[in-house]
Amino acid sequence: MNTPQLPLGLRAPPDQRLDAFLGNAAARAAMHAAATGASQEWLYLAGPAGSGKSHLLLAACAEAVAAGRRAAYLPMAAFAGRLAAGLAQQENADLLCLDGLEAIAGHAEDEEALFHFHNRARADAGAVVYAARANPGDIGLELRDLQTRLGQCARITLDALDEAGRRDLLRQRAARRGLELDDAVLDYLLRRVDRDIASLTRLLDQLDRASLAAQRRITIPFLRQHLERA
Repeated sequence: MNTPQLPLGLRAPPDQRLDAFLGNAAARAAMHAAATGASQEWLYLAGPAGSGKSHLLLAACAEAVAAGRRAAYLPMAAFAGRLAAGLAQQENADLLCLDGLEAIAGHAEDEEALFHFHNRARADAGAVVYAARANPGDIGLELRDLQTRLGQCARITLDALDEAGRRDLLRQRAARRGLELDDAVLDYLLRRVDRDIASLTRLLDQLDRASLAAQRRITIPFLRQHLERA
């Protein structure tokens, strides 16, 4: 890889910046250090869906690229069955983020490829960040030596946002779009639509366009009308 890039044409959405991460402050600081080269410590992020793992990985890659460093983000689900080829293209990255390790669990060739990549990359100066829904021994990996290697990374445990955290995040993302959501609108949203952050963020984008087109602020009647149309 000769130039900074995020593979597969991926770019971090504007909401997914490190300073917009509302969860674990230690995780945010560690990812900033990895992105800027202040630390070469390898990290392993463990947390359930909705805990912000992908947010942190994409944000760190974007920050690294903005600093002129070579960064790559590989979603394991997209590379299952052909991980060796994907890793071969990224071995010179200053920061490599591997998301969703559970997707390759049980795939012998992928596990073997990751094991050998891990060993080779340890000799280089770059940093690697792994992310999965659980600790290395709990995601179904069959190659014990790979579990051991992953277990040597500095581990950071992330928790899914609670109700207050979801509200704060939605307010933050709405404000970035110039939208103001009062408590009643937030209550209505959280009771009636998919509660995962990605779905809620897509809805915010739709509401932003709809309210701009209608020249109306977002109220419960406006929200109800939009959802009925959708």
